[in-house]
Amino acid sequence: MKTLTIGFTQKSAEHFFGLLQKHEVRRLLDVRLNNTSQLSGFAKKNDLIFFLRELCQVEYVHIPELAPAASLLKAYQNKDMAWTEYGARFMDLLGQRQAERMVDLDLFDVGCLLCSEHQPHYCHRRLVLEYLNQHWQSPLDIVHLT
Repeated sequence: MKTLTIGFTQKSAEHFFGLLQKHEVRRLLDVRLNNTSQLSGFAKKNDLIFFLRELCQVEYVHIPELAPAASLLKAYQNKDMAWTEYGARFMDLLGQRQAERMVDLDLFDVGCLLCSEHQPHYCHRRLVLEYLNQHWQSPLDIVHLT
């Protein structure tokens, strides 16, 4: 099952929505903690829902259960913890939440996880898919869009 990821920063709206169309994404799975920030530009929740529907015929699904806890994210952003510690704590959090039981596998079939980070290397969207691949019978074939 092909599952994609994308970050909206460092992308124009044209490039962002073009990638979703090119890869025939069926639904955008928003795993951001804060999806209404003015800093999100075209990726602010209500605007994003409109653009996805009108430009790409893509469904929008917000899954805050796959976002980090606010305190964990803040500690990482403030450089109070390194990426390795943040990643380990986030994976533990997903385990505590039993994330593999909280979401429907079918959502991930040509679904695309959205977060803000341009690259997936230091982003929780990559960790979410790694966690799910460890816990689901059917592994996801992951493609990171940049």
